[in-house]
Amino acid sequence: MGIDSCFNVMDFRRIAKRKLPAPVFHYLDGGADDEWSMRHNVSAYDDYELLPSHLSGVSSIDLKTTLFGRSIDWPVMIAPTGASRLFHREGEPAVAQAAARFGMPYSLSTVGTTRIEEIAAIGEHPKLFQIYVFRDRGLTREFVERCKAARYTALCLTVDTPVAGNRERDHYYGMMATAKPALRSVPSMLRHPGWLYRAVVRRDMELVNITQAENAPKFTDMSVKDFIDSQFDRSLTWQDVEWLAAEWGGPLVIKGVQTVADCRKAADAGATAVMLSNHGGRQLEGSPAPVDCVAEVADALRDRLEIICDGGVRRGTHIVKALALGANACSIGRAYLYPLAAGGQAGVVRGLELLHDELARAMALIGCSSVTRLDRRYVKRRR
Repeated sequence: MGIDSCFNVMDFRRIAKRKLPAPVFHYLDGGADDEWSMRHNVSAYDDYELLPSHLSGVSSIDLKTTLFGRSIDWPVMIAPTGASRLFHREGEPAVAQAAARFGMPYSLSTVGTTRIEEIAAIGEHPKLFQIYVFRDRGLTREFVERCKAARYTALCLTVDTPVAGNRERDHYYGMMATAKPALRSVPSMLRHPGWLYRAVVRRDMELVNITQAENAPKFTDMSVKDFIDSQFDRSLTWQDVEWLAAEWGGPLVIKGVQTVADCRKAADAGATAVMLSNHGGRQLEGSPAPVDCVAEVADALRDRLEIICDGGVRRGTHIVKALALGANACSIGRAYLYPLAAGGQAGVVRGLELLHDELARAMALIGCSSVTRLDRRYVKRRR
């Protein structure tokens, strides 16, 4: 089965599972604790029904909208995910190039495997840098200055990671996401010599924006969990968001909030957008599905914040539901990482094509000719 035989984004998951060493696949595929939140991120969309308005004139469908003060071709963005070269040798540049082709924002993670400046040189589409506030504020300040120099559109602060989540699959399968994989993961990796060569010899998985920074912490032998627990500043408050907003001076997204109260604090602290997110179900087990947070936040704060629904999007109809509930856009993580693992840039392009076509088709079938016209008329929660 190749990528041409994939007809929805989850079809790519089967290829990814075959192509990746088991520890790496389960690092991508897994969540925290019992993985209820991860599963519920997807299944929560089933709690909403779409209400079609027929004979509405849908000879053309307009998916264009705006986000972060920029025009985008459709209301979907690439969420920041760490170390894309874990999943395919083409890594972040492949995804950024696919995003440029589809006129959609691309987000680079602090723990990415490609430099800020390299991504900035790809295409004219909006680009975000996802940032953490480190205990060493000099490192955070250095990231901000590099993003300014590279003319990034927005900064995205992740706030739901004071400590790393309990991702038990990483223990079961031996993937601790270090430069030196755990011994128990070696047999599986030996069955994928190309991956092992890239990881050990070429060092493709190096987190270059951290390791090559002037104030770089030393974490060669740390797992990602240990790195997060040792380097991320757990003392953060909303005053630190005010500090970051002032340092950056441009569109600022707060990722990981889920309540009206926190979203209001984000707006008060200088944020211009929020990503309603539970980190793909990888942090706090038992947290709500992002789509279930959209309506309440939109009702309270849509006039002050752009709202991005981050988590569980697998279908074009999911995007329609989130937008109708009040989101300005959705972001996708696993929905592009499975295609990346399955086929590199070609896989991501194929996956985005399928999702884009599903969205356009769903818009026609509900009788709405523009995504900017979606509202509660088109959706209801099932009893």
